[in-house]
Formats: sequence, structure tokens, C-alpha cells
Amino acid sequence: MAKGFASTTDMAEKKVTFSEIGPDLYAFTAEGDPNSAVIVGDDGCIVFDAQATPAMANKVIERVKTVTDKPIKYVVLSHYHAVRVLGASAYHAQGIVASQETHRLIVERGQQDWDSEYGRFPRLFQDAESIPGLTWPTLTFEGEMTIHLGKREVQLIQIGAGHTSGDIVAWVPDAEVMFSGDLIEYHSACYCGDAYLREWPSTLNEIRDFNPKAIAPGRGDALKGEATVREAIAMTRDFVSSLYGAAEMSVAKGRSLKESMAATREVMDPKFASFAIYEHCLPFNVSRAYDEAGGIDDPVIWTAERDREMWARLQGEG
Repeated sequence: MAKGFASTTDMAEKKVTFSEIGPDLYAFTAEGDPNSAVIVGDDGCIVFDAQATPAMANKVIERVKTVTDKPIKYVVLSHYHAVRVLGASAYHAQGIVASQETHRLIVERGQQDWDSEYGRFPRLFQDAESIPGLTWPTLTFEGEMTIHLGKREVQLIQIGAGHTSGDIVAWVPDAEVMFSGDLIEYHSACYCGDAYLREWPSTLNEIRDFNPKAIAPGRGDALKGEATVREAIAMTRDFVSSLYGAAEMSVAKGRSLKESMAATREVMDPKFASFAIYEHCLPFNVSRAYDEAGGIDDPVIWTAERDREMWARLQGEG
């Protein structure tokens, strides 16, 4: 029997955990679904990654109200993917912050990404009709930007490409806590369909050099303690390096994309098959890794039509 496309058959609700990972710093995690996070300062809050719809963002807002009555001043977008950004309007924030590269990617491929992601994983778009349109950053930066929430300093850093070319992290120096977005996952597959796989490990090294005491990752449980942080960084590095290594070998041997899929499974299934969204991500990951190993530096834009054609081909459905 053919597998359902991507995660269209995954309708199981996930348990949300809202945990403190540092003083007035919180991770909103959901068993492998996209995470958000909250940074509370003296005069307001930052929400890091908005969720996919305003209705889903309201679940984050409800949790914020349990820990503070301070206003949500800023929404920070770690990157451009629809499941991270399309809920931003619910926060009524004074600023929506992202890298200049993320803004460029929204212009170039934001609508295609929205259509693609909604088609792949409809459960993540609860009350999709509540989305008013594409989310546009109102504050952008290149390199670094600092936001002050009273005395609390929050550094936003374009630390290097990995999950996308526009990734940023948030670093809170007074607590030595980082918010990584999808640059780091924990017991969840990395989605690599728009990735820069050769660069990603060096970006992880940059994160490691901060020696964070805790990290709110893009997916998976909050990472508390330096040992857990280092485990997650190593696990993410192993995932992306194994993926790219299998593709690089396949390209060198002249294998087809479908043959590369089989070779990748041999390497990755034993280590990562139990991870959340592994099967969902794998065809998109293999496609991007194969392209990058073959010399296509910038990810090809995913469309709803391209998604299904690729899925059928790699899953042996057509």
C-alpha cells in the first residue's frame, strides 16, 4: 500500500510543554512539532518564532499570560518557513524582526513555501483561514542586532547558514541561553529541503562556542544543561553530515536520485528512523543533498506540484 503524501495522514495532536530554561526564558515545545520560545524582560517580551497560524499563535499567547502580564513587543523570526511565521499577526507586536536574507527569501519564495508546507502537513495549519497573508518583517538586519527589554539585552545574530540561508539565533547574555530555531533539533529529523548542508556543521560549531547553558531548539524538547546542549549539537551535526555524505558518494558514483535515496537509508535509518518527522523529511532532504552534492548551491524552490512529483518518484509510487 502506498504511503500517504508527506504528513497528510498525521492528525494526532501533540502535547505542549511550556518550560522555563533560564530566568524568565521559556520554551514552548510540542513533541517534534515546531517550537516557539519566549524571552521576558523588564518592560516587555519577545516571542521567538510565531507558529503557522494566528489560531496556533494564540496557544503561545495563552502560555505567555501564565508567566507575565508584560506586552509582547517583538516577534523574532528565525527563518522564513511558513510553519514559523504565518501566525505573527496574532501578537500585535510593535516589530516583526528577521534577517535581511529572510526578507529576500519571503519575496522570492514565500508564497510557494506556504502552499507547499500546507499541502505537506495540514495539521500544523489549524484554522488556516485565520492567516491574513504572508508575514513581512518590519525590522531587518544583516549580521547582528541588539534588542533591549529594559535592562535585559537580547542579541540577534546571523551566525551562518544551515537550515536556510537566512537563519538567525537569539542569545541572552545575562542567562547564557540561546534560541536556535531549526539550526538545532533534538530527537527530531532536521528538515533540509532548503538547507546549506556543507555550511551547517560550521554554523553548529559557532553555536557550540557560546557554551550555552540551555537552548530552545526548533523541534524537540528544551535542552537544559551543557551536556544536553552538546549532545543535541552533536546529534544535529551527525544528521546533516550523514545526509550530505551519502549524497556526495552517490553523485560521485553516478547514482540516480532514487538510488541515492536507498543509499541514504542504509546510512541514516539505523541512527535516525525513530526521530520525529523522519519519514516526512527524508525525500525532501535527499533531493536537496543530491542537488548540493551535484553543484546546485542554492536550493530549488519547492512548489506544491514539485513536492508531489518528487514524493511519488522517491517513494516508488510512480
